[in-house]
Amino acid sequence: MLDIKFIRDNLALVQEAAKNKNRQVEWDRLLALDDKRRELIGKAEAIRAKRNKAKKATTEVEKQVGRALKQELKALEKELKAVEEEFDALMLTVPNVPDKSVPVGKDSSGNKEVKKWGEPAAFDFEPKDHIELAKALDLIDFERGAKVGGRRMYFLKNEAAQMELALMWYTLNKLAAKGYTPLVAPSLVKEFTLVGNGQFPWGREEVYALEKDDVYLAGTAEVPVTAYFSGEVLEEKDLPKKFVAFSPCFRREAGSYGKDTKGVYRLHQFNKIEQVIISTNNLNNSFTLHEELLANAEEILQDLVLPYRVLLMCTGDMGEPQVKKYDIETWMPGRSAYGETMSNSVMGDFQSRRLKIRYKTKDGKTLYCHTLNNTALASPRILIAILENYQQKDGSVRVPKVLQGYLGKKVIQYPHV
Repeated sequence: MLDIKFIRDNLALVQEAAKNKNRQVEWDRLLALDDKRRELIGKAEAIRAKRNKAKKATTEVEKQVGRALKQELKALEKELKAVEEEFDALMLTVPNVPDKSVPVGKDSSGNKEVKKWGEPAAFDFEPKDHIELAKALDLIDFERGAKVGGRRMYFLKNEAAQMELALMWYTLNKLAAKGYTPLVAPSLVKEFTLVGNGQFPWGREEVYALEKDDVYLAGTAEVPVTAYFSGEVLEEKDLPKKFVAFSPCFRREAGSYGKDTKGVYRLHQFNKIEQVIISTNNLNNSFTLHEELLANAEEILQDLVLPYRVLLMCTGDMGEPQVKKYDIETWMPGRSAYGETMSNSVMGDFQSRRLKIRYKTKDGKTLYCHTLNNTALASPRILIAILENYQQKDGSVRVPKVLQGYLGKKVIQYPHV
């Protein structure tokens, strides 16, 4: 959420930002409600001042005046509440302002490649995609997954199940060794967490709701972990707070039918390790941390020896809360293209304003924190890249060196030995 004073002082800037992020905002209505809100607050304060004087009344006439003021204030507060509710709802529709370094673009075609690492393998045979490999090696059961859970559900089997857990454990330990606090985060969350991280109101249709219990299934550990300090005031000396969190993730993927729905690229349920940082209100410092998060994710892919590229996301493909965002795409031979495996975002104080996460500075000021997050690893999507890049001519798949100790083998083959 942006500050209304910032919006008023920089109206052209925030309007352009919303336009570039393909979002419509009722600007005239928002500003009119803010004017009305200010007017009603002023009137309420004036009436309260009169009431304070009327409390000292001694005559019946003065007491009647006090009672009349009480009724007038009650009606005014009711009107103010209605105005503030509509104002607050409209404020939630205002997206964040991108950094000047972010390219302007309508969609993914406007993203800018900033880095590449590794070279895609040149196979001396016709490579298979992960679906063929998984079926031939008995690693993923798509049919029984769909029978039990519906479309886009699956069973990981044999070495695929072991490899997913190995990847999660490897990544969690790697980042814990870098000073990130390890967490296992809840997937069931209250609505305020989704409003707080900026998924609501825009992405409500993507989220599974459990109406009977008034909770939701989070699509990323960013949701619960960013809300970890909601409503709290931290100390500057304790920042930044760095977390690495494991959680099962759930996404409806509404509107994506027919798009990347074969295999395990786009799913309703998956597991993920997420990096989250809560830091000071200093954008230069946040950009430094943003690069740190990117480097962590790159290290993981380099450990796995998987070719990848880094994209600087354009305004129309970066999401509403972000100030700046990178995506990492990993080479997937079955697609003959790179596929997204990690996202890395800096939000400024957009989320902390919604979640009321503040800190006291050394000189006694109270400021809103900055928040950042990055996918360290998401599975089974990362399994696509491993299976397809490590496949061999005989149909077997080599195990990445860093995972061989977890699986107790160097090659996956069928029958399993």
